[in-house]
Amino acid sequence: MTCELILGGARSGKSREAERCATDSGLAVTVIATAEALDAEMAARIRRHQDDRPAGWRTVEAPVALADTLRAEAAADRCLLVDCLTLWVANLLADADRLPPGASADELPLFRRERDALLATLPTLPGHIILVANEVGLGLVPETPLGRLFRDEAGRLNQAVAALCGRVVFVAAGLPLVLKQG
Repeated sequence: MTCELILGGARSGKSREAERCATDSGLAVTVIATAEALDAEMAARIRRHQDDRPAGWRTVEAPVALADTLRAEAAADRCLLVDCLTLWVANLLADADRLPPGASADELPLFRRERDALLATLPTLPGHIILVANEVGLGLVPETPLGRLFRDEAGRLNQAVAALCGRVVFVAAGLPLVLKQG
């Protein structure tokens, strides 16, 4: 298994870099999309991403059950492109506003179960896995407790996934910077 993590800020070019890596793999590509079209603007964004991809690529939606989807779709002759982990974390934190102040996301059974399943599953998968995530720790400290929880959990997940991946790339202004190559 080959695993890559591609990080960057909003509109940094991280999805384009991930798509280039998927194309360069020479394998059949399945995009695992974590976004949900909950409003017209998000639906338009999703459509734009789909229109930019090669026609032969499959898309599978996995807004929550990412580890299960990866296990079902991974194969030695396939490249899976997960876009993106950050939206997936947001989906898993949907009930976080019910947590008491200062509580950990680990107190959310869905979050804990799905995060742990992803981290346990990644090293076992065949094929080429490319994961896209936002680097959310470079900006301002979020104003709300939920925003801070989201930033913290996204950052922790990025660190854990980076430790499991042989290649990690940071993209800024469309330019990839290899952070880890192993």
